[in-house]
Amino acid sequence: MDAIVNFGASKLTVYGNASLEQLKEAGAFEKLTIYPEKEKPEAIPIEPFWKRYSLLGLSLLFLIAGFIFSNNILFAAAILAGGFPLFKTGLKNLLHLEFDMRTLMTIAIIGAAIIGEWSEGAVVVLLFAISEVLEGYSMDKARKSIRSLMEMAPTEALILRNGQELLLKAEDIEVGDLMLVKPGQMIAMDGVIVEGISSVNQAAITGESVPVEKAVQDEVYAGTLNEEGFLKVKVTKLADDTTIAKIIQLVEDAQAEKAPSQQFVDRFAKYYTPVIMAVAALVAIVPPLFFEANWQEWIYQGLAVLVVGCPCALVISTPVSIVTAIGNAARHGVLIKGGSYLEELGALKAIAFDKTGTLTNGTPTVTDYINFSNEEDLLGKIAALEGMSQHPLASAIVKKAAYVKKNYVIEDFSALTGMGIKGTLDGTTYRIGNTKLFEDISARILEQITRLQNEGKTVMIAGTEKEIIGLIAVADEVRESSQSVIEHLHQLGVHHTILLTGDNQKTAEAIGRHTGVNSIKAELLPHDKLNFIKKLGKQFGRVGMVGDGVNDAPALAAANVGIAMGGAGTDTALETADIALMNDDLQKLPFAIKLSRKTLRIIKQNITLSIVVKLFALLLVVPGWLTLWIAIFADMGMTLLVTLNGLRLLRVKE
Repeated sequence: MDAIVNFGASKLTVYGNASLEQLKEAGAFEKLTIYPEKEKPEAIPIEPFWKRYSLLGLSLLFLIAGFIFSNNILFAAAILAGGFPLFKTGLKNLLHLEFDMRTLMTIAIIGAAIIGEWSEGAVVVLLFAISEVLEGYSMDKARKSIRSLMEMAPTEALILRNGQELLLKAEDIEVGDLMLVKPGQMIAMDGVIVEGISSVNQAAITGESVPVEKAVQDEVYAGTLNEEGFLKVKVTKLADDTTIAKIIQLVEDAQAEKAPSQQFVDRFAKYYTPVIMAVAALVAIVPPLFFEANWQEWIYQGLAVLVVGCPCALVISTPVSIVTAIGNAARHGVLIKGGSYLEELGALKAIAFDKTGTLTNGTPTVTDYINFSNEEDLLGKIAALEGMSQHPLASAIVKKAAYVKKNYVIEDFSALTGMGIKGTLDGTTYRIGNTKLFEDISARILEQITRLQNEGKTVMIAGTEKEIIGLIAVADEVRESSQSVIEHLHQLGVHHTILLTGDNQKTAEAIGRHTGVNSIKAELLPHDKLNFIKKLGKQFGRVGMVGDGVNDAPALAAANVGIAMGGAGTDTALETADIALMNDDLQKLPFAIKLSRKTLRIIKQNITLSIVVKLFALLLVVPGWLTLWIAIFADMGMTLLVTLNGLRLLRVKE
């Protein structure tokens, strides 16, 4: 049998044959509450506060009584009551020659008792127990972000199957089932609306607070709230494959993955603990042996060194910050897949952007319509012809003329490869296409075509056999937020922003001017983007790539941090990118960078503060001023301080 513990997510994965009762029994000695992953935490009985902390309370009472009556037996009782869990682990570690903070504390407290410092030993035990409780509370607060996500997804849904309405558990619902969702209910499964119109609050998935209007053929996600109408939804994914299930899994995996700073701390602590034990031994032995100092006084100093040397604050400083930051990001619709990516994001010197679907909306739209003729319904006739075309831009024109009610009969329709289309309406032959389709174009019209093309638009000319009667310009419009996002990134110190696109140079230049990026690279194939990202990496050291997660996959993988747009509806984005913007919203990128940088600052503050305070306390050994009281502040006090400092990341907002 094997087991993996995910500390950040508070999750235990067991491989082998073990019942839930056996697991509960195994965790009982540490008062661990174990429940199945898919079971709601609220269903588990919570141990009363007085019972949960009875030993801690008893230890405090014995300690107070010990000071009142100056009785060492009462201090010993305080040590046993408050330090029982500590001693159990510490002595076991000592037998196996495993030296961690509990081992150091056990030796220090036993040593204090041996040299008669019962009162200070009792205080050390009590304060250590309190710091453990506070640390557990702080970590629970950080983990709450995952629990809030898990609580969003209902465990059952009303399903219409074989003409009957059945209330089924989420794991029993199959792909293709029809789910009935009433107003005010949470949507239990991912699916597509087949009947009904409503506004859906998708905050749990995308981080957007404003409800989104949903109609037939629109996707809905498990864990979102149906606010108004009655919906009939065709289930498209099993419970374990829903978007929210994937988000929870990825966030848990991310919190389990160690960031570079955490890996450094773990390596440091591995060698640091034995060194502290050796230093403590030297402090206790050398002065009495070689300088005729008092044995009891220097053994006491050595024990204080052990307490100071506990790496509690150092070990907890990074994981609490990473867990908190990743949870906060998930609540705001930014899925960060690991601590290493969180750290890298704040250090990016350059960010490259794909054009289509990233800086632009990704769907062509009619931007300009110029009618040179007297025909009132010219746009309707053009749309009728384009409706028979397979050209990618035809849908934009048809959408623009959606108001047209008249049904035109088209005769002799034909597509002219590389030029356009033509067809006859009401006895008149119309042509729609590029300049190759028309022989004589006046200077005035050519000037307008050139102006529109310089703005990055694709221009289609409409005419008859005799004359040009109109122009239609179509473009993939720039997102409203793109310019402000690029400005914000420049303000944050990401001075190098690059547009990478497979589109033509003129279109790229127009988009570049509109958004304010520093440089443009156009007419690139996917492998060209990949090579350019590698080149940027050599030039700037750390580079990010923002794309749609499909055709940009090679470039996303090559960048130090790959950021995918539209994670909520795109499995590819969740799988290929290091970070996914769930709401398809670029404005989340500056927030993520700000969060990353604050996380790095807090981690550095925590590590620096932990080491500096410990070094200062250790220097007090030289004049013999170090006491167990000072040692307790340097260790437990700093543990609590770095934990609270890490929790400040919960307050970072957009």
